[in-house]
Amino acid sequence: MVGIIRFADDLSAWFGKAFAWLIVLMAFGTGWSVFSRYVLNHPPAWSLDVSFIGYGALFMMGGAYTLSRGGHVRGDFIYRLWQPRTQAKVDLFLYIIFFFPGVTALIFSGWKYASKSWGYGEVSINSPAGVPIYQFKMVMVAAGVLLFIQGIGQICRCLHCIRHNYWITAHEDVFETEELLMKKAAEAETGGHV
Repeated sequence: MVGIIRFADDLSAWFGKAFAWLIVLMAFGTGWSVFSRYVLNHPPAWSLDVSFIGYGALFMMGGAYTLSRGGHVRGDFIYRLWQPRTQAKVDLFLYIIFFFPGVTALIFSGWKYASKSWGYGEVSINSPAGVPIYQFKMVMVAAGVLLFIQGIGQICRCLHCIRHNYWITAHEDVFETEELLMKKAAEAETGGHV
């Protein structure tokens, strides 16, 4: 069971980090668009499409990674007061009743939209450049499959917690700047022994 959890977490992390590089691409695209518009007086027709496509792909493909790290928004003012075993039972119920049907619908409806889009070679209507977008419709399917795999990992995480009354957490790979600064300050106070 732990192997399934780690596989799902690692797969989600790999895709999440790979697609995070879209931020750099979007920054360069936006920078070039601003430069072209105000310095060269010739804005590119594709810049709006690139930012839509990049942000949409980043948002969709980052969902499984965010789920693996417990980063999705939840109203946990009551939930956090429960024992881990109780939390896991509630999570397990909610994954089965809401998560998997929703993700399955995302996969099948995404496949329907993507196949139609591929069929007629859909292009963007947001700009006169006519940027082809049919290939990006497959992101819905890929994101759904990743979420489904991560959901299986989350189910295993819940079952493990029900059995042992503690959560298996994902490997920490990203830290807030404030955490790093506090750790650095604590190391400085203790002479490097934290």
